[in-house]
Amino acid sequence: MPWLQGHKASDARIVAAKIVRDMRPEYEAATINRSLAALKKGLSLAFDAGLTSTNLGLVVKSLPTHNKREIFLTFEQVSHLAESAPEPVQAAIWIALLTGCRRGEILKMRAEDIGRDTITIHSGNTKTRRTRVIPIAPGLRQWLKYVPLPYKDYEGLKSGFQRARIKAEMPWVNFHDLRHSCASILMAKGADLYTVSKILGHSTITTTQRYAHLEVSQQRAALKRAFG
Repeated sequence: MPWLQGHKASDARIVAAKIVRDMRPEYEAATINRSLAALKKGLSLAFDAGLTSTNLGLVVKSLPTHNKREIFLTFEQVSHLAESAPEPVQAAIWIALLTGCRRGEILKMRAEDIGRDTITIHSGNTKTRRTRVIPIAPGLRQWLKYVPLPYKDYEGLKSGFQRARIKAEMPWVNFHDLRHSCASILMAKGADLYTVSKILGHSTITTTQRYAHLEVSQQRAALKRAFG
């Protein structure tokens, strides 16, 4: 955990604040909480081993996760963002939008994972630990030639994406918003929740329910077109 360098156990609050500050632009609260939990567990183990006089893990607080971030970009907004990025970052942006893959899944893609018509996301590279196969959408193939992306870890892509969003005057955009935008665009084109769930690789349809209001909006629009 890089945030620990130069800090003592007594700096637990400072380290936790750094974790939140550095991860918040790119990750949802639930993901940040996993890093905070690792810090909390380490401090608790140190106390159990007699290395600290108090359990400093108790000062590490998790972020609330009930407020779901819902930023949905249009295809035009994504295009503008991509045009402000160097080609490897452009590739990551379009792969994220056109597959719904998470950043970590994209960074772990290899050329051998790409077939004639599909991309295989292996179980060891997914959040749910389940392999999934995603059809290659029109327009995606041209970006797959950049796989594997030339980044050793997420920091390189993170830096490139941050520069792109500033250049595009879209500093409010997170990389994970591309995954949400994939879902919203799919539903705008008529995809149902089950199909979106399979593409995004959700473990259960319950997770996909966060997009249910988009489905209702499409139904409302269809009824309005049909019946005025």
